Amino acid sequence: MALPVKQQKFADEFLIDLNATQAAIRAGYSFKTATEQGSRLLANVKVRAYIDERMAVISTRTGINQERIMRELARIAFLDPTKLVNMDSAELQDNASADDRAAIASVKVKSMSGDVEMIEREVRFADKLKALELLGKRYGMWTDGLKLSGEVGVQIIDDIGSGDGA
Repeated sequence: MALPVKQQKFADEFLIDLNATQAAIRAGYSFKTATEQGSRLLANVKVRAYIDERMAVISTRTGINQERIMRELARIAFLDPTKLVNMDSAELQDNASADDRAAIASVKVKSMSGDVEMIEREVRFADKLKALELLGKRYGMWTDGLKLSGEVGVQIIDDIGSGDGA
């Protein structure tokens, strides 16, 4: 699908960081109107179709998609560290699965020699609370603002001249 040069440039720039304002600026749109231009261009059916098509190609090539991201977040969020690491020695359990090991952020091992040889191990896991927060947001479990909707009947009662002596 052929887009005008400037729209093509915007779409290609948008795919870099998914920031419409910055993509508009890099594509040559005015700094003052970049936010509006970016929004307008993302609403353009042809531009959006091009972006969606390119994103699908990128997702296929990299293997990154929503399902995989959700799976990785779930691994981190629901990991039981005691099934992965021996809590006495800080060594990986023999039966630790690849899925569980994927939740490890870092491993440090320090050896100290002297009168007594010591080994200090530190295993850090990916941020469990952050993973739970992202999963919760995805499933709408909490929001930053309260959203209320519905229809309520309103009845207005005029009792200002009701004669109660006031």
